[in-house]
Formats: sequence, C-alpha cells, structure tokens
Amino acid sequence: LLSQFDPDNTGYISTEKFRSLLQRHGSELDPHKLEVLLALADSNSEGRICYQDFVNLMSNKRSNSFRQAILQGNRRLCSKALLEETGLSLSQRLIRHVAYETLPREIDRKWYYDSYTCCPPPWFMITITIVAFFLYNGVVLDRFVLQVSHPLYLKNALLYHPQLRAQAWRYLTYIFMHAGIEHLGLNVVLQLLVGVPLEMVHGAARISFVYVAGVVAGSLAVSVADMRAPVVGSSGGVYALVSAHLANIVMNWSGMKCQFKLLRMAVALVCMSFEFGRAVWLRFHPSAYPPCPHPSFMAHLGGVMVGITLGVIVLRNYEQRLQDQTLWWIFLSIYIIFVLFAIFWNIFAYSLLDLKLPPPP
Repeated sequence: LLSQFDPDNTGYISTEKFRSLLQRHGSELDPHKLEVLLALADSNSEGRICYQDFVNLMSNKRSNSFRQAILQGNRRLCSKALLEETGLSLSQRLIRHVAYETLPREIDRKWYYDSYTCCPPPWFMITITIVAFFLYNGVVLDRFVLQVSHPLYLKNALLYHPQLRAQAWRYLTYIFMHAGIEHLGLNVVLQLLVGVPLEMVHGAARISFVYVAGVVAGSLAVSVADMRAPVVGSSGGVYALVSAHLANIVMNWSGMKCQFKLLRMAVALVCMSFEFGRAVWLRFHPSAYPPCPHPSFMAHLGGVMVGITLGVIVLRNYEQRLQDQTLWWIFLSIYIIFVLFAIFWNIFAYSLLDLKLPPPP
C-alpha cells in the first residue's frame, strides 16, 4: 500500500500521506497496531515515515530506529487503556495482568498484549523449578530436601565446597540443593511468581542470562568473601531476578499501573529479608559437621548485585537491543572483570593466604 505514495522508491513517505493512508485503511488493521502507527506519525519530527518501520510493525518486529521514532515527542494513544478493555477471556486477562506487572509504558503493554502467543512458553523457569528442584532431589536422591544435618548433605556432587572448588560444575549445580524445606519453599515461590511473568515478557534468553549470571556470581562471591564455607540453594539466581524486577518498578514507579504494587513489593522484600536473615543465622549457628561451617549467605548478595546492574538493564526497556545500550557494556565488563578476578583468586589466594580449610566431604 505504501508503494503508491513512494513512486521514487526512496523508502520513505511523508507523514501527511501516511496519515491519509491510515484513515483509509485503518479499519483493516489491528486496533493496537493502529495506535502505534498513529503514535509514530504524531511523534515523528522528520516529516517522513520509513517503509521498513511499517513492515516491522505489521510483522510484530520493532527495529531500533522505529523505537526511537516512537520515543520522540509526546505520544497520544487514541483509544482507552488496555486495563479498561472488557469482555476478555481468562487467558487474555492473564496476559494483560502480566503486561501491567512488568512493563511501565502503555504502548509497550499494548504491543506485548497484541503480539504474545505463548510460543514458546516460559520453559526455562518452569524447567529449573520442577525438573531441577523436585525431580532430581526427589527421584535421584530419594529426598526432596536435604537438611544440613543429613548424612548426605555434604557427600554429593552438587553443592559448592571450598576443598572441591576445582570441580567447576559445582559453581552452578549448587542451586539444586537446599538447606531445609523453608529454604526450598521460599526460593520456589519467588522464582515462580517473579521469574515466570518476566520470562513471558522478556523471553528465555534474557531471563536465563540474568538467572545464571546471578548463580555464578553467588558462588564466586562465596569463594572470595567467605572462603571456608560451602554454599547450596538457588538464592543467587532468584535474588538476581527479584532485585532486578523490584529495581525496575522503583525506577519506573509512575508508569507501573499494576494493582497493589506497594503491597507486592513489601511482600517480596519481607520474603527476601526472612530468607536472607535465616541464611545469616544458619551460617553462624554451630555446624552439624564441624569443622565445616553451615552454608554461606554471600550468594544472596552476589545475586542482588547482578540484579541491580545487569538485570536492570535487561528489564529496563522492553525489546530494546542490549548492544545499543552503553550501560549494558559497562556493567557486562564489570561482571566479566569480577569473574576473572574470582577465578585467579580461587587459583592463587587460598595457597598464598595459607588458609585452613575444612576437610573434603
């Protein structure tokens, strides 16, 4: 349709011609896409519209140039807010709820609501939660949770132990073990309530990156700051996701229209504080297997640091490419430097400090 308004094949048409095209064929377009196109026309300061931007919109893709055009000037969305729409099915209301829980801008919420197909589903968080936690612990170990007083607590190939730090897989697999049912329960609740909606919006690639980065930062933080202690639990990854989500809500407070957002933040902070307080108390409580202490709580702090740096960048702008953000490269560089520092620390510091470590399990 746009080709008839661009006889010279420049790839652009004037804003005036573009608006007349929308008025003529607007009834044939999805209402949400029509609103975005009108916002693009209203906010474009160059007086012309790129044909590729139109193609991107109709194919449910947004280029960076299209997004920047939308961000220019004051956008006026023509119809009522997504929250005011009635007659939605249960699945549609769920998608709308997720949009308002995670996205601060109405134009992004409508875009997500219009384009989300649940294909693929939020497989990463569900897999980590069900398969890793319950299937492995329940079937392989014949126990859903190993208490810190259980004979097999230290004698397994999963948890991180300072004497076995050369076994690199332990820096990741420690998330599959938990020190008590309350430890497992709080992590599972936070992971499902926060992680699944975030993955529905931002995709498995971004959310799994934040989660795994928090897990690795957690175990490395323990190896640097609490060198004698083991570590178990998925708190590093969970705290990375939750802290990133909470920081995103605070930074975009006026745009977040989710109901009871203050109450939800308070509940999340109470759960995190309770679980962190329990971890601190357990760390300094007399161990059931002296001289090996109870698990460290430093993994929680490592996850939080990943969440408020890399995590915030990932969640801050819906669909914006990470490689186009300067802060992304800054925080990613800091994270890589920390990982390299921790690796060299694990190789050299233990022997140089002549630290007395607990015996291997």
